Amino acid sequence: MKGLLKSLGLILIIVGAAILISCAFTGNVNNNVILGTSALLIVIGLVTYIQINKRIVD
Repeated sequence: MKGLLKSLGLILIIVGAAILISCAFTGNVNNNVILGTSALLIVIGLVTYIQINKRIVD
C-alpha cells in the first residue's frame, strides 16, 4: 500500500501528460477544458508527490 501511495503523484503526472499527448495527436488542442484538466492533474500530481514523499519514510 505504501508503494502505491508513494507513486500516486507520479501516476497523476503521467495521466496528465498522456492526455496532453493524445490531444496533440488528435489535433484537439483548442479545447480549454481538456487542456486545463491535464494541466491541473500535472500540478496536483507534483504537489502530491512532494507532500507524500516528505511524510512517508521507508
